[in-house]
Amino acid sequence: MNPYDPVERPGAHLVAEQFDVDDPWLLTENYAPDDPRDLVGRMIAEDARNVDGLHKELTRAARSAIELLEPMGRGDLDMRSRNGVLEAVGPQVDVLAARRAAAYEQLTRSIATFRRLIPEQGADRPSKTATHGLGTEQEPARNDDWAISGDRLLGALEAVEAGELRFHRSGVHGDIYLSDGQGQRPNPEVWPETVRRLVADGLLHQDNSEGLYRPGQLLSLTQQGEAGLRDARTTTPRVSAALRRSNAPAHPGTTADSTAVPVTTAIDKPSRSR
Repeated sequence: MNPYDPVERPGAHLVAEQFDVDDPWLLTENYAPDDPRDLVGRMIAEDARNVDGLHKELTRAARSAIELLEPMGRGDLDMRSRNGVLEAVGPQVDVLAARRAAAYEQLTRSIATFRRLIPEQGADRPSKTATHGLGTEQEPARNDDWAISGDRLLGALEAVEAGELRFHRSGVHGDIYLSDGQGQRPNPEVWPETVRRLVADGLLHQDNSEGLYRPGQLLSLTQQGEAGLRDARTTTPRVSAALRRSNAPAHPGTTADSTAVPVTTAIDKPSRSR
């Protein structure tokens, strides 16, 4: 039975509904600290807590707005007042509503990642050797391949290789972001969704012994990630483009060498709403 009222705690209610747990933190039980399921379970618990906190703030602000509007509903207003009725409360409601919506979307993404990890690492799942010849239609569906498409996978792995890339949650807005060794956003940009996917796939390790708010959780390459970085450097579209440039004829009209790398088309970056 779900112990949470969605009107009071929608984040915890969603987690309980999806996984039948009385406490979102129970998702981390029975998993080692370096297990991806432990990491994503902690993300779910933190995301649910963030949703509930913002929901509480929004509810309080909305009640204040209603109290200010009640006299207007009764026709009881100072006719000479030139100030706005809602003053600062109205903008606050808008901001909190946007932040709560973004936090709820983040929670649903964490839940989707955890669901993908359960069958992937569950004891009842057939081994990779046993399922090698079954065909792709029997593989579990993934809906976050966009996060590692194009050169995003290589960009994230290279940023971690450079050192001091950290995963943060903003204490002001509650959003997730990354910072480099200078405390700046990495350039080129690295998406949090890409890091989440690589952590879940075992290519990155996220040190959850440190605070997510401060100083942030340090990311490092696993052995699988180091191998993935080497592979990505040979297969990414931008490396192929560099190879094409190196094989381009020096002067117009010169015949290209027959061993030149064939032209490949890079995947365009999808538009993202912020």
